Amino acid sequence: MDVDHKAGETFRVVQLTPPGSACSITFGVGITEAAPGSVRGLHLVVTDIVAAREELMERGLEVEEVRHLTPEGWVNGPNPKRKDYESFAGFTDPDGNSWVLQERGFGSG
Repeated sequence: MDVDHKAGETFRVVQLTPPGSACSITFGVGITEAAPGSVRGLHLVVTDIVAAREELMERGLEVEEVRHLTPEGWVNGPNPKRKDYESFAGFTDPDGNSWVLQERGFGSG
């Protein structure tokens, strides 16, 4: 966590930067006019999707099964070769926004 700043009852900003990431996620109260639950498909890229999913579930979040796309359609489980950008798992935060875990960097890519 980089920042957790509150100014009164109508403003709070929380900024998180995942370890090793050059990108941060900011959320809070009074920082946008977007309705809660209006964000769809924001990707969180992780190096081990199975471990990331397990950690989120241990913290009480419901996360879909890891899946990958084949020529025949979606199949449960990570990409067998653990190729970059080919394994996914979705979840919804308490406000109703949807997120997608996507794996990059587990194997050789």
